[in-house]
Amino acid sequence: MKYFFAFSLLLFVCCVQSSAQTIQLLDSNHTTSIRGLSVVNDNIVWASGANGMIGRSIDGGATFRWNKVDGFAKTDFRDIEAFDANTAIIMGIDTPAVILKTVDGGITWKIVFQDKRAGMFLDAMEFFSNESGMVIGDPMNGKIFMAVTVDGGNTWRSMPEQMAPSAEPGEAMFASSGTNIRALGKNELAFITGGTYSRLFIRNDKFVLPLLQGKETTGANSIAAWDKKTFTIVGGDFTNPKSTEKNCVLTKDAGKTFIHPTTPPFGYRSCVEYLSKSKLITCGISGVDISEDGGMNWRNISAQGFHVVQKAKKGKAVFLAGGKGRIAKLVW
Repeated sequence: MKYFFAFSLLLFVCCVQSSAQTIQLLDSNHTTSIRGLSVVNDNIVWASGANGMIGRSIDGGATFRWNKVDGFAKTDFRDIEAFDANTAIIMGIDTPAVILKTVDGGITWKIVFQDKRAGMFLDAMEFFSNESGMVIGDPMNGKIFMAVTVDGGNTWRSMPEQMAPSAEPGEAMFASSGTNIRALGKNELAFITGGTYSRLFIRNDKFVLPLLQGKETTGANSIAAWDKKTFTIVGGDFTNPKSTEKNCVLTKDAGKTFIHPTTPPFGYRSCVEYLSKSKLITCGISGVDISEDGGMNWRNISAQGFHVVQKAKKGKAVFLAGGKGRIAKLVW
C-alpha cells in the first residue's frame, strides 16, 4: 500500500511540474527599454524599443540581431507589427510621430507616415489583415487621433477630426505595450483609454471602465479579445506597481456589464494576452501572472518585470519583453 501511495504522489508531482509555467530569459544584453513585440510564428520574433533599437530573431529567440534605425537614434519605437522575417512596421511615438516600414529584415527602413505637430503622440498600432491597419494616438484638439492604411502600411491617411471620437478632459492612452487597441475580425476594433477618465470604445458604443482612474498615471493599459464579446482589460497605476486595486476587469457581453476577478493580477499590468479561451497571461513592471479560468483568478509565476507579452500569430510560442533589453519566453 505504501508503495502505491508513493508512486501516486510521485505521479501527481510530475503532473503538476509538467503543467507549471515558467519564464525563460533569452536576451538581456541591451540597455534599451522594449515595449514593441510581434511574434509571427514559433520562430520569427521582432522587438522594438527606445533609442531607435530593433531586434529580430528567426530561430525562436535563441539569437537576436539588433540594429539601430538610421536617423532615429533617439526615437522610442513602442509598437511593431511584423508579417514575416523580412517585413515589419514600427511606430515612433513623438518628436516627430513616425511610422517606418522595412521589407529587407530591418536593414533599411522607409518613412511611411510622419506628423510633426506639437503634442502629437502615437500609442499603438493594430492590423486587421496584412493590408488593413490602424494607428491610434492621444487626443488632438479634443479628438482621439486615428490613421488608417489599406495597402500594407505603405501609406497612411489620418481620420478627419470631425469623424474621430471625442475625448474627455484628461483622457488619453498609454503607449505601454501597443495593446490598447485590438481587432475584432476584419472590420471591427475595440480600444481603451486611461488617465483621469478610462473607457472602452467598441463600434459606436462607449463604456466607462470600473478600473482605477482619476490621475494621469491610472486607467486601462491593455485589452485582450477572445472574440467580439469576451475581453479582458488590465491597468492600474504604474506609479504604484504592486497595487492590486481595480487593476483588471472582464466582460463577456462587449462592455454592457463588467466583472472583477476574484483574485486579481498581482499589481499594475501593462499587457494581457489570451493563450486559449480559458488561459491568459498578463505582465507588468512587478511581475507576470497566469489565469487558467478565463481571468477570474490569477497566479503569479514570476516577480521579473516585463512591459509586453505576445503569443505567436501562427503557433504556440509566447514571448515577453521589458526594461534593460530583457526578452523572455514562456515555457508551458
